Amino acid sequence: MRPIYIWQHQEWPNLVWDEHKITNLLAEVRNLQGQLVGMMRVLGFDVQNATSLDVLTEDVVKSCEIEGVLLDSERVRSSVARRLGLPSEGLPEPDHYTEGVVQVMVDAVRNADKELTEDTLFDWHAALFPTGRSGAYKITVANWRQGDEPMQVVSGAMGHERVHYEAPPSAEVPGMMRDYLAWFNDENTGLDPILKAAIAHLWFVAIHPFDDGNGRLARTLTDMLMTRADGMPHRFYSMSAAICRIRKKYYAALEATTVGNTEVTTWMEWFLTTLRMALEDAIEATSRSIRKTQFWQAHRGVAMNERQVKMVNLLWDGFDGNLTNAKWAKITKTSPSTALRDIQELVAQGVLRVSDSGGRSTHYVLNDKS
Repeated sequence: MRPIYIWQHQEWPNLVWDEHKITNLLAEVRNLQGQLVGMMRVLGFDVQNATSLDVLTEDVVKSCEIEGVLLDSERVRSSVARRLGLPSEGLPEPDHYTEGVVQVMVDAVRNADKELTEDTLFDWHAALFPTGRSGAYKITVANWRQGDEPMQVVSGAMGHERVHYEAPPSAEVPGMMRDYLAWFNDENTGLDPILKAAIAHLWFVAIHPFDDGNGRLARTLTDMLMTRADGMPHRFYSMSAAICRIRKKYYAALEATTVGNTEVTTWMEWFLTTLRMALEDAIEATSRSIRKTQFWQAHRGVAMNERQVKMVNLLWDGFDGNLTNAKWAKITKTSPSTALRDIQELVAQGVLRVSDSGGRSTHYVLNDKS
């Protein structure tokens, strides 16, 4: 039996959900959002810019990775830094494709308060597909998809394909997108901005207005609306990074919601839960950044050589396993005796301490309680 898709339902595009099921989730997300914005506001512009650079880089890389497109994170970082007016010395030159992908995200965040238009979406689409091709296939670029062939999301080997979703006919896309853009730009919908971001994502994916790039553009629009919701011209958390970690659940939530009627509680719950995860990750990283800043301020009078600075920063940024004398020597490419001297100097000055956890070998941790 042929399924009924969400856009075929008589209530489309009037999406509905169970408010009782999402009220607590929305409150949790709003609380976390407030915590994060509050933390960032007291850190100063330098830290805000550095954090935004990290987040935008991760957002671009992970959004593309969700679609199976792997980018060089250093080239992405280089492109983001240049567009934000931040130093990019030592970073590689970004290629043309990377520049286009970054341009889309930075434009969406920098111009989050501006009206979204057809031309904006067409410009973004052209930036994602500068050659007019998706892989080996020629596609319609900078315009809505065209043709009589149905737009389907399919998996499985040839002859055993499974259709997960079929989008509206191409002829219906221009009218549907006019409705979408009118709603997107309407500031009087009465919706919480976070819920509007969730709906904007699902609605755009349901229309599937382009030959390719619909997922990346849907996530870009989510970032655009979340920037409005945050009330700050920076990104301090990455929804795409959270989605990438659970991409199978992402596609499952979309499929479960886009087949059937316009009741989208499943999607709203999934979106808010994933956003909560993204915010929790960002708060943890920001807390670590604050502690790191405070740590360096407390030890600013300690003279350290390059090896010591490198290893202390490595401990802050996520050291794999326990730091022993042998690991110090291997990472810094020095002798065990020099490594031990480096460590003992830092222990004597209160930068490091012997770990209380014990074990077969003596290992060291940051003395961040000083």
